[in-house]
Amino acid sequence: MARAIDDGRRGLPIGRLLLVVVLVALVVKTIDLLLVVFLAIIFAIYLDDLTDFLDRRLAVPRPLGLLIGLAATLGALVGIVFLIAPPVSEQVQDLLTNLPQYLTNLDANITSLMRNIPVLRREATPGGGGQPGLLATALEEILGFLRGAAVPYLKGGVEVLIEGVSVLVMAIFMARHPTVYTEGVVALAPPRRRPLVRAILQDVNLTIRSWVLGQIIAMVLLAALTTLGLWALGMPYFLAFGVFAGVAAIVPFFGVLLSTILPALFALGAFGITKALLVAALGVIVHIIEANFVAPLVMERQVNLPPVVTIAGVLIIGKLFGLGGLIIAVPILALVMILVRHILIGEVYGDPVGAVKPSGTVPTEAEPTIQPAPTTG
Repeated sequence: MARAIDDGRRGLPIGRLLLVVVLVALVVKTIDLLLVVFLAIIFAIYLDDLTDFLDRRLAVPRPLGLLIGLAATLGALVGIVFLIAPPVSEQVQDLLTNLPQYLTNLDANITSLMRNIPVLRREATPGGGGQPGLLATALEEILGFLRGAAVPYLKGGVEVLIEGVSVLVMAIFMARHPTVYTEGVVALAPPRRRPLVRAILQDVNLTIRSWVLGQIIAMVLLAALTTLGLWALGMPYFLAFGVFAGVAAIVPFFGVLLSTILPALFALGAFGITKALLVAALGVIVHIIEANFVAPLVMERQVNLPPVVTIAGVLIIGKLFGLGGLIIAVPILALVMILVRHILIGEVYGDPVGAVKPSGTVPTEAEPTIQPAPTTG
């Protein structure tokens, strides 16, 4: 009898390990579907927040508030597309048409600058046989990588449309009856773990709400300031670069870096070093304004991720999930941080971080919540 009990105890960890392996394999196989569901959850939280706002401020019933919020959101998106799509498309087409000449001028200007620096003078020598210079080759590789990352999404237009409609429909149902789905998730946990699951879901809700609001403000602010600044500097294609800066802001660090470097490189090829420095300075100033306005005002308390964690996380998510995963890299990282705080630190280690307010990830300057281990005399 004792031996049977001992065998049962030994078999339990193996069973749990097999369950974990099966779950990991299932996640790997269905990762694209899980990303679609996560996007639907983000959109549902946004719609739910908008519906709550209309209910609190204007006493609009939830079904009507959801309908108004959805109509206003889709109307704003369609209006923006119809308003800026034609001029942006025209500028992008003209830019692509003249891109070879701009790259040639850019390479010549870079080579001229490098020849004035002794350390880089050898690298500035163009290849023989009419081969492109160093910068043109590097830019061609970058553009090839971007085309390779985007082509699958362009080719799968029907699939993208189906997934977009699925995200919209799922988000509407989840925003219409959010408690049905949250309580369903809670019910999957053992009774003694249900308070923990509720706390995690509340943190996720608050974090994603803050991220969505902050991301919308950041994208609009960056697009507007970049467009106005480039227009004031007399840069062609100012609207295309401004819209790109707003869209690229959704990818932490790398989007900001790319939206600053590309117009500066274009200015270097078209106008020279002085204009390029002015454009680069504009990009830095615009992003400083955004970082000191949006982050402290909206996202600092809920979506504060250490820079190294953010950069490493974006690289990992991009490698695992591709271009689509970069769009929701910050919510994924914030979700991981919440799970680490509540489960690993709060439950496994026994530190009371689950009760920290406000929810979400906590800024480094906040009061420490991890209690030191008791010392033994």
